Amino acid sequence: MTERIRTALRWLLALAFGYAGWRHLATPEPFVAITPPWVPRPDLVVAATGIAEIAGAIGLMIPATRKAAGWGLALYALCVWPANVHHALANVAIGGETLGWWYHGPRLAAQPFIIWWALWASGAVEWPFGKRKAPPP
Repeated sequence: MTERIRTALRWLLALAFGYAGWRHLATPEPFVAITPPWVPRPDLVVAATGIAEIAGAIGLMIPATRKAAGWGLALYALCVWPANVHHALANVAIGGETLGWWYHGPRLAAQPFIIWWALWASGAVEWPFGKRKAPPP
């Protein structure tokens, strides 16, 4: 049963990252807008992150690259967290509209879950569902 859930969540994650990657490439402006000012060449960084998301999504579907893709997507999610923080704290408008803490609060809080999800769905970690080892005598 756990493997069926893991497979379903892996597909969902791959679809989410694939779609997000496509959006980074097709409509980069909102992502460039939330990039912190200390990031050089935000346009290139956004394009690279889009490619990374698509590559990670594909990697999740290939058994030989699944764990590496999980680690890569987890690191990716960690590395883009500053953009989400900047978006929230600077109240960056996207398309002339700002989003309140009703959006930013859950979005920021979800980032650790997204990191774990990439690792668990890829099989890189078993926590918290793996078998516990007995302590040494």
